[in-house]
Amino acid sequence: MSKSAVSLALTDLTVDAPCCPPLAQSRIPAETATVLAPAFKALGDPVRLQLMSMIASADGGEACVCDLTPAFDLSGPTISHHLKTLREAGLVDAERRGSWVYYRARPVIMRQLAGLLTID
Repeated sequence: MSKSAVSLALTDLTVDAPCCPPLAQSRIPAETATVLAPAFKALGDPVRLQLMSMIASADGGEACVCDLTPAFDLSGPTISHHLKTLREAGLVDAERRGSWVYYRARPVIMRQLAGLLTID
């Protein structure tokens, strides 16, 4: 069993509930940190952060790769790599429709990440 499979079983990022208390309240367990770190790492790149913002704020809650790519001075394969990173980090879902792929933010995970960073 892979390391990520073990970690994902310990913290379910698909449940619409806080994953853990905010960082300002208590120490985050190592297992939870292992699960959440890829999402924060994915958002640590300026292009991926912009892509995430574009997807999350898109009309209808989803964005076509055909609308995302022209917004950057980067090649299509580079944008695809960044979108794959967001998908692998669990931040977006992707659906192929014909020759285009549409991306949708995963609000449950976004709420969990936001809750972790909440300071009262």
